[in-house]
Amino acid sequence: MSPFPLEAFLTSLPWAALGVVLVLAVTYAAAVGAGTGGRARHSVMDVAWGPGFVVIAVISFILSAGEGDDGRRVLLLVLTGIWGIRLGAHIGRRARGGHEDPRYVELLKGAHGSRNAYAVRRVYLPQGLVMFFVSLTIQVGMFATGALGWLAAAGLAVWLTGLIFESVGDLQLERFKNDPARKGTVLNTGLWRYTRHPNYFGDASVWAGLFLIAAESWPGVLTVLSPALMIWTLAAKTGKPLTEKAMAGRPGYREYVQSTSGFFPWPPRRH
Repeated sequence: MSPFPLEAFLTSLPWAALGVVLVLAVTYAAAVGAGTGGRARHSVMDVAWGPGFVVIAVISFILSAGEGDDGRRVLLLVLTGIWGIRLGAHIGRRARGGHEDPRYVELLKGAHGSRNAYAVRRVYLPQGLVMFFVSLTIQVGMFATGALGWLAAAGLAVWLTGLIFESVGDLQLERFKNDPARKGTVLNTGLWRYTRHPNYFGDASVWAGLFLIAAESWPGVLTVLSPALMIWTLAAKTGKPLTEKAMAGRPGYREYVQSTSGFFPWPPRRH
């Protein structure tokens, strides 16, 4: 196995960072264009989140040509592309024709002076830094020289499990919200019977799977903090906690919390 091409990898980092900056710039322009009443709609950032990783994966794939293992490079590119494009399309379809997300209203209500400048500091810059850091698993994996083996196969299985949970969970939630007869109730069927957040669990599994693919060859294992940050954000920071805070007052939600696993899928508890 050839040694890790450290110099080529370090050379690629500024280009990946530039890709993040371009994604943020385009997203900011789209937010201003989608706004109403002179106010930008900064929740457009959610739509760009998944595709932003795809942009980084494409840049790393191009720059790692002739350096990393081709099988791993293609696998990481394809898996990131499928996940990121599906997620962006889903959020974009869900947000089409709507208003600013309440989370962003809450986040930006303390703005002093220019609201857009405040949004750059509180929304775009933090998410851009997280995007770059989390994507290090993909970036390092693209340059890893070891061949694919059993750990990559396990990573593919974990990724596929995550994609199924995320996509099926999103579909079930979308159908639930579109059913007028279910308005004001709590979704507790399908995958939502086994975890209160199948979409967040699926997202976490996707990144765990990508990490296993990268970690099979040195120094991919050193990027463990990248998926750890993503999983922590989903389970303990801006994913699960904010969603449950918004749902807390809905009739039947307390009973749902008592009977259903908070994150990892598990048979519902009986009372």
